[in-house]
Amino acid sequence: MSTPSALRAPALAVSAAVLLCLAGCSDGGKDGGKDDGDKKQDLSAQELKWEDCPAPSAAQGEGTKPSPLPGGTPWKCATMQVPRDYAKPDGDRIELALIRAEAADKKNRIGSLIFNFGGPGGSGVTGLPGFGKDYDKLRSRYDLVSFDPRGVGNSAPVECQDAKELDAYYAEDMTPDDAAEEKAYAESLKKYAAACEKNSGTELPHVGTTNAAKDLDLMRQVLGDDKLHYFGISYGTELGGVYAHLFPKKVGRAVFDAVVDPTQTSEQGSLGQAKGFQLALTNFAKDCVARGDDCKLQGSTPAEIEAGIVALLQRLDKQPIPASGGRQLTQSQATNGIVQTLYSKDFWPYLEQGLDEADGGNGSLLLVLADSMNGRNEDGSYSNIGAANAAINCVDSKERYDLAHAKSKVAEFRKASPVFGDFLAWGLSGCSTWPVPGQWVTPDVSAPGAAPIVVIGNTGDPATPYEGARKMADALGKGVGVELTYKGEGHGAYNGGSACVKTAVDEYLLEGKVPAAGKVCE
Repeated sequence: MSTPSALRAPALAVSAAVLLCLAGCSDGGKDGGKDDGDKKQDLSAQELKWEDCPAPSAAQGEGTKPSPLPGGTPWKCATMQVPRDYAKPDGDRIELALIRAEAADKKNRIGSLIFNFGGPGGSGVTGLPGFGKDYDKLRSRYDLVSFDPRGVGNSAPVECQDAKELDAYYAEDMTPDDAAEEKAYAESLKKYAAACEKNSGTELPHVGTTNAAKDLDLMRQVLGDDKLHYFGISYGTELGGVYAHLFPKKVGRAVFDAVVDPTQTSEQGSLGQAKGFQLALTNFAKDCVARGDDCKLQGSTPAEIEAGIVALLQRLDKQPIPASGGRQLTQSQATNGIVQTLYSKDFWPYLEQGLDEADGGNGSLLLVLADSMNGRNEDGSYSNIGAANAAINCVDSKERYDLAHAKSKVAEFRKASPVFGDFLAWGLSGCSTWPVPGQWVTPDVSAPGAAPIVVIGNTGDPATPYEGARKMADALGKGVGVELTYKGEGHGAYNGGSACVKTAVDEYLLEGKVPAAGKVCE
C-alpha cells in the first residue's frame, strides 16, 4: 500500500523540511549514462558523469545551487539510464537524476548510502543537500547519495495540470456538502486524471514502486556496491521494503524511519492518518494551553482550541478570506496549511500564528504553508510533487473507491478526526478516474534471508502512525526487521532531537552494531 494521498493533495508523508524551501540541484547533464543508441548495452556497466549541480528545476521545487558541506565537500550531480519498462529491457530508456557527496574517509569507506525521503513524489536531489549536515557523520564512511525516482523531479517527471489550473484545483472544495458540490468534485478528479494521461500517458504505467525498487538495484550496481546500503524515510520505507522482498540477498545495512504500515489498505491507511494527525493536533493544543497567556489561540482546554479550529474551517467553507498577492484562503488550503505544520514540533509556532491571523481575517500565513504542502514555487509555478504522488499511488494501489464509497465513510473518519476526517474520507476517491490500473492492495515486503533492517517507529508521528513500525518489522520477517521505538513528536525520528536514536542508527550503519530488538529511546 502506498502512503495515502491526503486531502487529494500531495501525500502527507512529504518531508516537513519542504517548508524551508530546501536548496538542491537538478539534471546532472544529459551525458550521465552511456549512449542511448546501443539498446543492448548492459546498463549496469554505464559510467556516471558527476558534474557540478545546477540550480533545481521548477519540477524539483526551484531554489539555489546546493552549498558545499562543512569542510568544503561539494555536491555533484549525474544522470543514470534505466529501462522505461523492465519487461522490455532493450527498449526505451529514461534518465534518473542523482546527487552525491563523497565519503570523507576513503580508506574506511563502506560504500554508498542511498536515501529516499518519501512522498511518494519528493525529490531526493533537492532533499539530500538540505539534510546534509544532519547526516554528515554518516558521510565519514559512506558516499551520501539520493535521486529523483522515476516520474519525480528531473527523472522523466509526470506532468498533469498547468499552474493556473493547479491554483484552482487546490483551492476547490474538497469536502462536498450537497449534490452540486459532489458533481463539481467528481468533475475535478476526472479533469485532473485526464490531464495526467494527456501530458504523461507514456510514463504513467511505469512509475510504480516495483520499478523504483528495480532502479535502486541497478543504481547499486552502477555505483559499484555489492550490497544496497539504504536509508528510507516515510514512503521510502515502503520502497525499501519492496526492494528487500525483490532482492533480499542484496540488502546491506538499511534503516527505515517513519514507517509506512505495509499491511494496510489505502482506506485503512487514510483512517490511520486521520487519527495520527488528530493526535498531533491535540498534542499541539495541549502545548498551547500549557503556555497559558503566551498562547495566542482562544480556549482554556485542548478541546476548546480544537473546536475553534473546526469552527474556522467551517467559516472558510462558506467564505474564503483574503491572503497576500490578491489571493484567498479556502477551507481546503487552510487544512493543507495546518497539515504541513504537524510534521515537526518545530513548526508549531507557525501553526499558532497562522491560525491566530486567519481567525482575525488574514489568511496569508496558512496559504504560504498550503503552497509549501502543494509544491507551489515562489514564482507561482509548481513542482511536480502532486502529479508524481498521484501517479505513483494510483499505479501501486488496485483500489478504486468511488464517490459513493467515500461518502459512506465520512462519519467514521469524522469521528476519528473532527478536523481532518472529512477531507481524508473524500480523498479516498482520488484514484477513482485514474487511467492506469494498479498493482496491489498491499505490497509484499517479506524478505527471508535479508540482513537486519532497523525499523524506527515514533509514538507521535502523525503521517505514519507508530503502529506501522511493528507491522513492517513483522512483515519483513523474523531476524530481519529490528524495531526501535522513539517516544517523541513529529514525522520521523533520526532528526527528531534524540541522541539515543541517532547513536543507535549511527552505530548500526557505521559499525554494523544492530540495536537490541524493542529498544526504546526518548
